[in-house]
Amino acid sequence: MVARQAHNLEVACSSPASATKSTDRVPENGALFIPESPEVGQNSDSYKPVGGIPEISPTKKMPVSEQFSSSAHMVGFTLPQLHTGKSWYVDFFAWDPVSERMKRKKYMLDRNKKANDRRVMAALLISSITQRLLKGWNPFTQNDGTRHLTELSEVIKNYRSYVKAVEKQGSLKEKTAYDYLSRVGILETYIEECHVPIRFAYQFDRTFVTDFLDYLLLDKDVSAATRNNYRTWLSTLGTWMIERRYLGSNPVEGIPMLREKEKLRDALPAAALTRMRDYLYKSNRHFLLACMMEYYTLIRPDELRHLKVGNLSVERKEVTVPADVAKNHKERRVGLNTKVLQLMVELRTFDAPSQYYLFGEDLRPGKEMTYLNHFRFEWRKMRDALHWPKSYQFYSLKDSGIRDLANAEGVVVARDQAGHSDVAVTNRYLKKGREVPDSVKNFDGLL
Repeated sequence: MVARQAHNLEVACSSPASATKSTDRVPENGALFIPESPEVGQNSDSYKPVGGIPEISPTKKMPVSEQFSSSAHMVGFTLPQLHTGKSWYVDFFAWDPVSERMKRKKYMLDRNKKANDRRVMAALLISSITQRLLKGWNPFTQNDGTRHLTELSEVIKNYRSYVKAVEKQGSLKEKTAYDYLSRVGILETYIEECHVPIRFAYQFDRTFVTDFLDYLLLDKDVSAATRNNYRTWLSTLGTWMIERRYLGSNPVEGIPMLREKEKLRDALPAAALTRMRDYLYKSNRHFLLACMMEYYTLIRPDELRHLKVGNLSVERKEVTVPADVAKNHKERRVGLNTKVLQLMVELRTFDAPSQYYLFGEDLRPGKEMTYLNHFRFEWRKMRDALHWPKSYQFYSLKDSGIRDLANAEGVVVARDQAGHSDVAVTNRYLKKGREVPDSVKNFDGLL
């Protein structure tokens, strides 16, 4: 019976880790301690530090820097011990790199009714856990790789160097290398702008990858095909990290591809555009400006966030989208409609310094750009107030603008204003409407 229970001990006996309490006689610095009486079956309240580190009171509250050098936590664990009493358990403490403190791991033994069986189980547990700890295992990183605590920034730096090297050797096409480096840049932007709490390589897990792909789909408004391309690239990145022992398994495995179908998004009819303008002029003119910019300039929502007042030219009636802001990394100039300029004058937009972002935290010009999905958030509020269908999205304004500009001035003009590389791209925005136009119903034919 004991032998069967000893199989996969930690899975059978583990309980969730709890935070270190002030009453636990455990060092807060992460140094390695060995109990003076390590005999299995006895509780020990005294700890002897290893490596010539001065003895301290484990319960004394003081900054870690005053107790040990900054490198003390590199040891990162205490040896497991058996505790007896009302409940029997083995516990130890290990350094949690995310919270940057020692955390407790506990294994209950109460399922074994006899004291002798508990002592045998404890001996097996202590031996197994000690061996794993000495080999570098950490219960709070959920990864047995030897380099999983490498800073993710260092991993990305090494990946960039690798891509450039294989491109130089001719093993990777120039365009492929450019795509890879561009995507890793988007990944870094996501981490920075969304304040993603990721620091170490092992945190590059399935949750992180899924959240990043959702960010691309929902906030960057990429197509299902583009999202799938990113998923494929993330899988190759995961494989690269496994080969270099940053990860133990590929977090992308099991994340499905999306069916590449037409987006559920409709252009706004003329009546809806008029209703939106009247509603926002009374309730939120600064968001109305964002909507008019999207409709008339056809600048992508994420590019709008990065525009500064200095990118606008009243004299030329133009907006310059800098290369470091543009999706294709090429600077372009687009026309600035007179109606948009009139609203800007009314809102005193040009009173702001040229280095201010056009849309700051409250959608007014400011030192800091508005947060990632602010446009989408305001749009949702307006859409609910107007009882519009979910197929009317903020990006629908671009669809509507391309449609109306192409009808008025031709598809080539719409192509250039939208910054598309080909008319075929523009035509995808001019998809067939869901309603049959009245002109078709009232068409006076020759029969």
